[in-house]
Amino acid sequence: MENGSLATTRRGFLKLTGAIGAAAALAGSLSACGTTPAQRTAAPGGATASAKSDGTITAAISYELGTNGFDPMTTSAALTVAANWHTMEGLTEILPSGKRDVYAALAKELPVKVDDTTYEATLRDGAVFHNGSPVTTDDVVYSFERVLDPNNKSLYRQFIPFISSVTAKDDKTVTIKLSYPVSLVAERVAVVKIVPKAVASADAKAFDANPVGTGPYKMTDNSATSKEIKFERNEAYTGPRPALAKEMTWKIMPDDATRTNALTSKAVQAMDLVPDLSIGTLQQSATVAAEQGFSLLFAMFNMGAAPFNDVKNRQAFFYALDMPKMIQTAYLGNATPATSFVQETHPDYQKASTVYTYDAEKAKALLAETGLKSFRLLCTDHGWVKKITPLIKEALEAVGLSVDFTEKKSADVYNTIDGKPDAFDVVVAPGDPSVFGNDPDLLMRWWFAGDVWTDSRMHWKGSDSYNQMQTLLNDGLKQESAEQKATWGKAFNLLSDEIPLYPLFHRKTTSGYDKTTLVDFKPIALTGLDFLDTGSTK
Repeated sequence: MENGSLATTRRGFLKLTGAIGAAAALAGSLSACGTTPAQRTAAPGGATASAKSDGTITAAISYELGTNGFDPMTTSAALTVAANWHTMEGLTEILPSGKRDVYAALAKELPVKVDDTTYEATLRDGAVFHNGSPVTTDDVVYSFERVLDPNNKSLYRQFIPFISSVTAKDDKTVTIKLSYPVSLVAERVAVVKIVPKAVASADAKAFDANPVGTGPYKMTDNSATSKEIKFERNEAYTGPRPALAKEMTWKIMPDDATRTNALTSKAVQAMDLVPDLSIGTLQQSATVAAEQGFSLLFAMFNMGAAPFNDVKNRQAFFYALDMPKMIQTAYLGNATPATSFVQETHPDYQKASTVYTYDAEKAKALLAETGLKSFRLLCTDHGWVKKITPLIKEALEAVGLSVDFTEKKSADVYNTIDGKPDAFDVVVAPGDPSVFGNDPDLLMRWWFAGDVWTDSRMHWKGSDSYNQMQTLLNDGLKQESAEQKATWGKAFNLLSDEIPLYPLFHRKTTSGYDKTTLVDFKPIALTGLDFLDTGSTK
């Protein structure tokens, strides 16, 4: 979805050709207790405006529908994930703001621990799918089984490697069996959205085009030709975050100027990805927020062959980059240079043992040791990525390197390199797996646990440092509190020292909105927009 993030198409991901290059997403934004927000907001002149029960929300979304489907088992594209945040539910869900707290969604309460490897979850009362059929424990079992089935190649499977089975205890409760004790059960089951077995199994293609869920909104129009996605309130919703607007329309506007003009003219009430150069102008007619999140631009090295199987060359690459200066030039400061694998605002942040600050002389000295003179740099062509990749090329050339620079669409980048160890030297691309969850294990597991990235792409698998990383991931998943955080810190250090794939910077997510007509809208640090718990005066 972009954000740079996971712009992976459904078909592309099934081939595993999509990068994280974009993982987008949207989520609820209230307290974990599930209370609803006050439906009031300050209006001009100090007056108070109330959300209408039959209000409408209109937003401009930067991502195109493309060939992505909406099936929550497979989709990872920004637009479809965003839609599913409003229409689908897991047993649990994760808040998009603050510390990203987990709360009970389709379950009545968070999964209850029976013993070290057994949890139970009970469905909330009165839960029904959008088609009116009651949610059953058979549906829950089916939803987990299809994600866990390796033949379905679900990207979400890698986040729940510890679940051995999900079975129906009775007509309201499921039993979740673990292969080994894990501390993150409640957070991790959120990646599996519950779907009706009868519908999803009957016609997979139709379900992919218009899935049936239990969320507060249901999708009524997903037409790519109309360039709009429309939603209406799910009147049968019984969960903690009911829709506060009767209808929503998302206008698909990939062009920055078109999206900005739509908000300026009040044709829409909110927009994602406010262009950095437009922030000052837009602030005259709307509210603009820049929220620091995990979303990043990374450099990935081909560690299976010269020249970047030598860590000194990888280090020289990073030391050659004056990231604060480049961030100011490209983004007017709306990003933060990486000092660890996670951003400094992350609740589990720990400064890495190696922090790459600009040091041209050190870069030159390392290159003199290795003799590296030239290499191939392959970059994705996301609009915001293109603002900085030429600056990266110039900085590398300034320390004496000859850079063969190529730019391609995200899917083409991964089609070029997947399973082809001689096809590239360095890839620069965006990523944001934080749309799936926020714990460090999940964020690291996206890139460093599965074969797609470690074997088919960075060619790190099998090395001593790779094996150390797997041990740290496995240990950290089983631990708790200070011991767990210490293990994650060791993993951050290993990544900063070895840099198979590492962030150049963590990007701030910019969104614009009309605070006079949107009630309780909360900007988020994730890719996309969140309208759960948001009402409208229009």
